[in-house]
Amino acid sequence: MPHVDVFWSFRSPYSYLATRRLVALERDWDVEVRVRPVLPIAIRTPDFFSQVNPLWPPYLLRDTWRIAEQAGIPYGWPRPDPVVQDIANRVIPKEQPYIHRLTRLGVEAVTRGRGLPFIDEVSQVIWNGKIDGWHEGTHLADAATRAGLDLASMDAAIEAAPASRDAVIEQNQNDLTAVGHWGVPTMGFEGEPFFGQDRIDLLIWRMEQKGVRRRGAR
Repeated sequence: MPHVDVFWSFRSPYSYLATRRLVALERDWDVEVRVRPVLPIAIRTPDFFSQVNPLWPPYLLRDTWRIAEQAGIPYGWPRPDPVVQDIANRVIPKEQPYIHRLTRLGVEAVTRGRGLPFIDEVSQVIWNGKIDGWHEGTHLADAATRAGLDLASMDAAIEAAPASRDAVIEQNQNDLTAVGHWGVPTMGFEGEPFFGQDRIDLLIWRMEQKGVRRRGAR
């Protein structure tokens, strides 16, 4: 079966805004969506935000809000942010209590065959704008259950061998570079990158060119 590699980050609002459409892509088309969790660029390139144009962060907020509004997707910046960052000076501290766990959990979900449902459910908890403290209580456990997984079992497996999950994350990041981009979400199809939630229609166009059909079509 043809497949689409989706390089995806738990800190990326654009990844979140693409996820419902990626679920629909696998549901409606004869293609497998392979989730490839990566660390956000703030962790992969710690000086990124110190070098970026100062207009970029406010534009990102404006752009993601209007995309969510147009699509009718619940949205709000996470509380807490999955990446701990000093907003005033844009410094990314080495101590990161959330993003490494989330990314390893994404890898573990993929290993258990539930990668796409997991990122769908968890990203809604993190990014829907309604939850203070998504990392507390049963929010993540309930999301994992909705995705057909057991969070305690996943955490235990990761704790027993974190390096193996980190190796997968590193390979995903290398493969993101190899497919021809650095940002998320990037969809890789037959060696061609499609970067951004606004490139899914272009991806579908290319898939049809390559003979991928809607499910049930003859």
